[in-house]
Amino acid sequence: MDQYYWGIDLGGTKVECAVMARSDDRCVLRERIPSQAEKGYAHLLQRIKLLVDSCAEQLGCYPNAMGFGTPGALDPATGVMKNCNSTALNGQPLDADLAQLLNVKVRLANDANCLVLAETQLGVVQQVSPDANVVFGIIMGTGVGAGIVVNGKVINGLHGIAGEWGHNVIEPEGRACYCGKYGCLETVISGPGLEQVYHARTSEHLSLSEIMRRAQQGDVDARYVEERLIHYFGLAVAQVINILDPDVIIVGGGVGNIDKLYDEGRQAIMPHLFNSVLKTPVVKPILGDSAGVFGAAMLVK
Repeated sequence: MDQYYWGIDLGGTKVECAVMARSDDRCVLRERIPSQAEKGYAHLLQRIKLLVDSCAEQLGCYPNAMGFGTPGALDPATGVMKNCNSTALNGQPLDADLAQLLNVKVRLANDANCLVLAETQLGVVQQVSPDANVVFGIIMGTGVGAGIVVNGKVINGLHGIAGEWGHNVIEPEGRACYCGKYGCLETVISGPGLEQVYHARTSEHLSLSEIMRRAQQGDVDARYVEERLIHYFGLAVAQVINILDPDVIIVGGGVGNIDKLYDEGRQAIMPHLFNSVLKTPVVKPILGDSAGVFGAAMLVK
């Protein structure tokens, strides 16, 4: 067996590779280059090959298999990518093309799934509940996504959409989402969604961090935005717990840095929970920007 396992994280602006040692899960090489995705799909594939070849040359070996974290999902029915905010990937048979180009076995997973996998095996889950069987991980930032890991394996689902928490309709009369529905959770508790609420009330364009700062100072409109976030966070997380009852919930992304989600947010879960107590740890990730690429590698560990 190869002494290393390899992963690639396909970000919006960069392609990153990590090579991990099987013996101790240590990262032995990590390198990134600009994706130049605006030049199209074929160019992006060549950028990936360039990065893999560079890493292989540095290590003196080439992988047999690679994991890829992607900004969307592979549709099992059609074999092509969908829901990618890096739009060059949509409609493309990414796994088949990568397997042919690189001559390796390829495993793909959504970037949120990769984060959860890494935090489960190497990160915060090992600190709070190392025997956890079910982990639900959330990314709340520019968008809202999630991933599910059960017994150390990513759950993709029949349609490849397992964990698409951000596209549950939570506010049926709400704003239009890019997916075509109205009132998706992503439109409600993403950073831009919360900023738009403040703008609608005040006509001011402010960053979420500034809005939260004003909330602490007693700004009524900023406090409304904060309370709205906490309410819908609690409602949406309770629905997940009622279905999955995970051992740990991880909350990442820029919005996930808001500390009140971990006290008032927990309290906001309770009115909607089909249980009298909430024991589930709700925690921040600890691997930072390493999580995505480490999790991609773990797809072929």
